[in-house]
Amino acid sequence: MAAGLYLHIPFCLSKCGYCDFYSETRLDRLPLLLRALPEEMKRYRGAFGTFDTVYLGGGTPSLLRPEELELIFQAMHDHFDVSAGSEITLEMNPGDLKTGYFRALRTLGVTRLNIGVQSFYPPALAFLGRRHSVQDSKAAIKAARAAGFDNLGLDLIYGIPAMPIPAWTETLKTALFFEPEHLSCYELSLSAGTPLGQALHEKSFSLPDEHLMFDLFMMTADLLEAEGYIHYEVSNYARDASWVSCHNLKYWDHSPFLGLGPGAHSYQDRTRWWNHRSVLRYAGALDEGEMPVEGKERLSEEDLLLETLFLGLRTRRGIDLRLLRDRSRVDLEKEKKETLRSLEAGGFIFIQDGHLIPTRRGYAAADRLPLLL
Repeated sequence: MAAGLYLHIPFCLSKCGYCDFYSETRLDRLPLLLRALPEEMKRYRGAFGTFDTVYLGGGTPSLLRPEELELIFQAMHDHFDVSAGSEITLEMNPGDLKTGYFRALRTLGVTRLNIGVQSFYPPALAFLGRRHSVQDSKAAIKAARAAGFDNLGLDLIYGIPAMPIPAWTETLKTALFFEPEHLSCYELSLSAGTPLGQALHEKSFSLPDEHLMFDLFMMTADLLEAEGYIHYEVSNYARDASWVSCHNLKYWDHSPFLGLGPGAHSYQDRTRWWNHRSVLRYAGALDEGEMPVEGKERLSEEDLLLETLFLGLRTRRGIDLRLLRDRSRVDLEKEKKETLRSLEAGGFIFIQDGHLIPTRRGYAAADRLPLLL
């Protein structure tokens, strides 16, 4: 089974108020990362076989100059077997980019762009603390198309206090005007450690209640599916089956993946591990000849079963009941017959060709459904 490769570029010009991913604004530390990443690659040479997806996330990978990205790509090809025709994705902030930059990405071999639009409604961008404008997003999409990119993903966020329902509908319609191959529509969720999370705790504002969030979720699915998009994961839509995010699918079906860079996570053979969430600690460990791993865990049979249920019920693929019986010796159709019948009657799931598949209503309850099984 081919693996996925994730490269974490943890630098931003400024931190958004809702972001809980590891990143920092000290760009003078970027040379440490550029020196350390090839060294970490060397340590994993041959450990994962072939890679058929590569994903550069962050942070803001588009902060890197083409020549800096070229160093990373050269090291990647020196140390890893990346198969021909691989899906190679780069995340980007709309405000940083010019047409020449997109052409340079094409030359490097990037095949897919994921653009952090988040909203086409200015007050929502201001609330989130985004640096870019609506015009920046539109200009970035047009420049990407002009450079020849035919696989674009747009990230959008709903449930923002500063955005009324008609503004969210208009954001979706604006996104559809550009005919992106992929759309990710995320419900705004705030961790306590973020500035907006702290403001929420202090009651500076409130988030929509769960009933309104449900309505927004269903409305989003209605609109996008009416336009022909496949709702293949709770938050993700593809214009057709050929445009799903192959890299992200690996996270949802326990395929092996290697994460490099500060804070990156990896998974292989039921073992998960993660790197230091600090450029200094990450680079320092490699300088000392050590692996930059902060922690590791081995999934038990019960852990693997729970994750299979949680992840499977987030996707259109659903849960392969026969494979579940073979791997975990759990026969849901026999052991949970009445529960499955009740969930099917409630419109949360259906069983087809040996797969337990969530409906759209099931997607909306994806975090709770596995607890019933």
